[in-house]
Amino acid sequence: MAKKAIPSSGQGLLSLTIKEQSVLYSAYMPFLRNGGLFVPTTKNYAIGDEVFMLLNLMDEPEKIPITGQVVWITPKQPQGNRVAGIGVQFSDQDSSVNEKIEKYLVGILRSDRPTHTL
Repeated sequence: MAKKAIPSSGQGLLSLTIKEQSVLYSAYMPFLRNGGLFVPTTKNYAIGDEVFMLLNLMDEPEKIPITGQVVWITPKQPQGNRVAGIGVQFSDQDSSVNEKIEKYLVGILRSDRPTHTL
């Protein structure tokens, strides 16, 4: 896997650690092309912003570098007890991360449980 350049602006750099299947389920956005994740944050982003994420997933020994684009925003003071954050759609080059996430979610992917997005 080729190394990715990390953006110089701290705004576009995110770090996300997910160690539990239930947390992964709540953050996963399977309805996006290439998949995506909801990232809790209080930083200001706009739809279309490019972000670079280092994902520490379950028991994986290394962080997974992901380039993505902001496609969802839950504001800092959301209604309905929602967590503030952004939805990041994985880039075409990172679509394999989607498959890895779905392997962790086998059996609960089609659940009716609420998530951070829909």
